[in-house]
Amino acid sequence: MRLLHAATALAATSALALALTACGNGSGDDASGDQSSAPASSSSATAAAGATATAENAGATEDAGSGTSGSDSSTGGGTGTGSGDGTGAGRCHTAGLGFSFGSGDGKVSSSDDQQQLAVVLKNKTSVACTVQGFPGVDLKSSGGSWSLTRSGATPKKVTLAAGSTATFTISFLPWTQGSGTEFKATSVVVTPPNETTSATLAWPGGSVLLQDGATHPGTYTGPVGG
Repeated sequence: MRLLHAATALAATSALALALTACGNGSGDDASGDQSSAPASSSSATAAAGATATAENAGATEDAGSGTSGSDSSTGGGTGTGSGDGTGAGRCHTAGLGFSFGSGDGKVSSSDDQQQLAVVLKNKTSVACTVQGFPGVDLKSSGGSWSLTRSGATPKKVTLAAGSTATFTISFLPWTQGSGTEFKATSVVVTPPNETTSATLAWPGGSVLLQDGATHPGTYTGPVGG
């Protein structure tokens, strides 16, 4: 009887041991399964984060490149210098200019109507220069001087390359018997815009109707290039 109880106890102990062993193995399998899947998820997240960061860095690099290009472009457009005429040329001076009449070598018609006489300015230097504005024009006679008024035209800047020319026009009313006071012009003195020295040409038009006190005289000068 004692042997039977001992065998029964031994069998129960063995069964319990087997059951505990089986439970221990199952728990270990589940744990290892959990541990093997967690690093896989972590690796996937790390890879995804790396890909996102790489894409963001690439976009930032492209944006930075675009910004640099725009900055360079703006800088290039803002560094231009000059006087506005694109040449950087200085002002034409009287000493560097030649003076003559145009439109038929200075000859004027015999008409009593208002006439125009072109005066030519030629750049005698080897470099370009600019001129802008009204010249000073004085008609001279043996009895005095008459400074002509200006027209209502708007002056513009004219660039004269070496050897090139520009003109301005003197409009005048010839004198005829009974028309008014005669001004016996013999010469015309021309002072280029912004200059203080002058050049003198013989006046080719004969006597001019004197209107030095008129509000709107028929004898006046236009701007260079106008």
